[in-house]
Amino acid sequence: MRMADFSMNLRRLLGLLFFSATIGTVFPALADQAEKLAAGARLAQDVGKGNCLACHAMPSDAKAVTSANIGPPLVAIRARFPDREQLRRQVWDAGSINPNTVMPPFGKHQILTPEEIDLIVDYLYTL
Repeated sequence: MRMADFSMNLRRLLGLLFFSATIGTVFPALADQAEKLAAGARLAQDVGKGNCLACHAMPSDAKAVTSANIGPPLVAIRARFPDREQLRRQVWDAGSINPNTVMPPFGKHQILTPEEIDLIVDYLYTL
């Protein structure tokens, strides 16, 4: 085997090893993120938990079927709440931001745990 052939094969092998290692760490992280987003969607749509669909439409989520219009539609959330913490505060206790709101204080009244609110906020950021 010529030295040039060996060098080329070694580079290909190293490239494949790097690619395999990258895939091995990226895909589990993506799968974990997808599961968290699905959990957030389930919580947001669960009538015993978030129950967002009681008041809000979510037109970009085909599974979120409702005719509710009490609250604003949950669309373009990243644009409306560029600061994730501001959206989290809104879900935690909307009355601290708008005293005239009818939105329940999900965190303040322990309807949702802090972890559940984080999952819902992550999900809402996809809308």
